[in-house]
Amino acid sequence: MLSSVIIIGLLAFASSKPLDTEASNNELLLSLNKDLLRSLERQGGLPNPSVHLALRISNHHNLAKENEHLNRLKTHLHNDLQNSLSNSQSVVGLLALYTLALKSSCYDLNTVTFTVRETSETLLTHLKRQMEQEKEHIAYSHRPLTNYYQYSLGVLALCTSGIRVNNHVSNKLIKAVEQQHLKHGDTESTDTYAMAGMALQCVKDAGFHVQNAAELDTALSTIKQKLLASRRTDGHIGNEFSTGVAVQALLAMGSPAADFAAAMEAMRIDARSNTYHNPMAISHILPALQQKSYLTVKSKECLSEDDTLVLEPIDPVVVLPSDTKVAVAVEVVTSSGAAAVYSVDVPKGSSLLEALELLKAKSVDFTFEKESSLWGPFLSVVNGEQARQSDRRYWHLSSDGTALSQGINDFKIEAAQKITIKNTSY
Repeated sequence: MLSSVIIIGLLAFASSKPLDTEASNNELLLSLNKDLLRSLERQGGLPNPSVHLALRISNHHNLAKENEHLNRLKTHLHNDLQNSLSNSQSVVGLLALYTLALKSSCYDLNTVTFTVRETSETLLTHLKRQMEQEKEHIAYSHRPLTNYYQYSLGVLALCTSGIRVNNHVSNKLIKAVEQQHLKHGDTESTDTYAMAGMALQCVKDAGFHVQNAAELDTALSTIKQKLLASRRTDGHIGNEFSTGVAVQALLAMGSPAADFAAAMEAMRIDARSNTYHNPMAISHILPALQQKSYLTVKSKECLSEDDTLVLEPIDPVVVLPSDTKVAVAVEVVTSSGAAAVYSVDVPKGSSLLEALELLKAKSVDFTFEKESSLWGPFLSVVNGEQARQSDRRYWHLSSDGTALSQGINDFKIEAAQKITIKNTSY
């Protein structure tokens, strides 16, 4: 009798574990959803279309707040894009995300127009034109005006909007995969392979004619192999901040769950430890954790949507500056290879941006300027030297020789270290 009670108890315990895990995962998804929604209230600068896209393809909604953000996109972001287009700037990535964000809200894209040189044309017309310019630039310089991540976003946005992607446009991406050109600097970019995978999978699913269908299949197979080869022992694919789009791509390309199960668990562990406090990072992992991808917007219908997501008031957290100081050495390496080293003591837990501000105040020889992006501020000028996208250059940041995977506002300094800021080409 006693043994049967024990067996029944053990069976009950075993059967409850999956339910407990499922409840815990659902609770995490709701928490991430709320974090992303709260980020709208403290969003500085331009409204983020990637955040809107993730909120809209989520299972849970606060339709009033999402609609409010949609209106901000249609005014503030729209006006910024209008200025960029009027100045003949390449903004294909931002145009593509704007398109995907509007599509995720089931907005009629044919009613969205930009007026350039007194000519009014639709958003999709401008996106198609920018993709043609990118394609032509690849033809004579073997690289896009922007980069292959933005190029892939452009293909994806056109395809999910039901626009036939020009054969030559999609073929340029296929060739880039074949020739292993999807790199950031000298390193293959997991994020770019992932976005290219979603874009080319959409082209394949749509049945768009490509110059060689076998080459498209080979490119998709290559991308899948690259992503799987990038898996780390801790479950991440690439790094913590590329895993979200990588899982989205594997989902879109029909990979079995076993291929990304460890990555899903790694993202859950990271999320519970607050690794993803940047809204852009959350916007990449939330769809993946719900086993969705950006391809979801292609068939999105804004009907009978859940509207139960409510934000409870939270007490503001006051973070007092640390009394503990840590020594930071900052090395600046210019494009010519000349190096200069500076030192500064900063409160433990300071962001890299705060450390650079302290160094700038302390040393007249060190200066820097920053620009805004969807990921937050990034370095554009250091000691008077620029690293511009138009020159195919950027400031590469590393800590004790290890490349930073976070931006200057997100990376925290917890111990003495050497930060290297190097003007690098790509």
